[in-house]
Amino acid sequence: MLMFTTRRRAQTPKSEALAARKTGSGVHPANGAGVDADGGRAVADGAQAGAVLEGIARQAAGLGREAAEVNGVLEEVAAAAVAQAQTLDGAMQTITTMVDSNRRIGDASRAGQQCLVEARAAVAKVVSGFGETTESLSHVTSSAREITQIALQTRLVAFNASVEAKRAGEAGRGFSVVAEAVKDLAARVEEASRQIMQTVSRLEARLAGLSSEIDDDAKREGTFRAALARSEAQASEVVQAAVRNVQCCEEVLESVRQLASDSHASADVIAGTRRKAEKFLGLSESLIELTVESGIHTEDTPLIEKVIGAAAQVSRLFEDALDSGAITMAELFDENYVPVPGTNPQQYTTRFVALTDRLLPQVQEPMLQCSPKASLCAAVDRNGYLPTHNARYSRPQGPDPVWNAAHCRNRRLFNDRTGLGAGRNKRRFLLQTYRRDMGGGQFVYMKDLSAPIVVRGRHWGGLRLAYQF
Repeated sequence: MLMFTTRRRAQTPKSEALAARKTGSGVHPANGAGVDADGGRAVADGAQAGAVLEGIARQAAGLGREAAEVNGVLEEVAAAAVAQAQTLDGAMQTITTMVDSNRRIGDASRAGQQCLVEARAAVAKVVSGFGETTESLSHVTSSAREITQIALQTRLVAFNASVEAKRAGEAGRGFSVVAEAVKDLAARVEEASRQIMQTVSRLEARLAGLSSEIDDDAKREGTFRAALARSEAQASEVVQAAVRNVQCCEEVLESVRQLASDSHASADVIAGTRRKAEKFLGLSESLIELTVESGIHTEDTPLIEKVIGAAAQVSRLFEDALDSGAITMAELFDENYVPVPGTNPQQYTTRFVALTDRLLPQVQEPMLQCSPKASLCAAVDRNGYLPTHNARYSRPQGPDPVWNAAHCRNRRLFNDRTGLGAGRNKRRFLLQTYRRDMGGGQFVYMKDLSAPIVVRGRHWGGLRLAYQF
């Protein structure tokens, strides 16, 4: 509002002075100086208004840089919050699996313990119940094998849990301790199961000898009783340890569940803050555009005119191609982006790529010379698809996706805020600001200036010129 009020104040005295000269009123030696004074004040007011608007333009540019920085940092924080929430979700699933495995260990151990009790009772009747003892020992062997398998699974789950805990960082430190305890328990369970199986194997061998040494049954019974008692005690220890571990894991699971819930809530808050930051960034960009549209000359003004002219040139080239039959409207506005196999980052082709490869370089490459700060000039369609880039960014892809991301930027979809904004803008021009990741934690702050490309009255996309602040 201040801007338009200032402009009116600057124009009114000047208009009155011009009107006075045209009508001849006040043209006397006595008041000629008054007319000159009014004209002088008009010039002074106009200069003052221009200076105010130029100051606003400079402040708007600085505001845009700060807004771009805030938005970029919030983007990183939002991504980290989402990743942390997903890691905690994975940790919850792992702990749930651990709880289930420990319950199964407890159940199997109880079953084995019961079998040992039955085997010990059967040994007491070894002379009359030799067959029953053999069957009970078979059940013990089966239970011991099952415990061994579950212990192996638990060790694998504990290993995965340790990995998830390290990814969770500080939030997963307590969980890491539990995971190590679970892994230790699994090793002890596996060792106990092996001892049970070895004991039972020895018992079975001794039972096989009973058929020929039945007269010495009392001595055999004492040996069996002692061995079975030891195995029963070991099974009891496994059951108790599994129960304690289930309780511990359930407590950790509840803590991780709460952490995950808090993390998701934080991610939602950060996402909302980022949306507000994007609105703030948009407001700063609108302020920059408004100062330019007001007629004030800024450092962006020459580039704006060049981009508008270059976009019009692309429009004419496309229309000439249509007139000559080199392409149809359906082909030129093709939105079927076909993935190029084996590319990383993913590249795409469309039915107009061959045409843009032939026509766009004659416009885009010279635009790189319009400013020493210019980094790229490329046309994108309405969806942010960039078919033909500058030669420096159109290298053949190699095995390194990081190198590809920096040097192979043609035939890619840039459907982020800036890319879509440039492709879908229909105003005379659009000036955006953003933070560009250069790798290694280094960032540069860029302006993205674009103008719409219109073909036979239909909006095709926009021509982008990116340059540093």
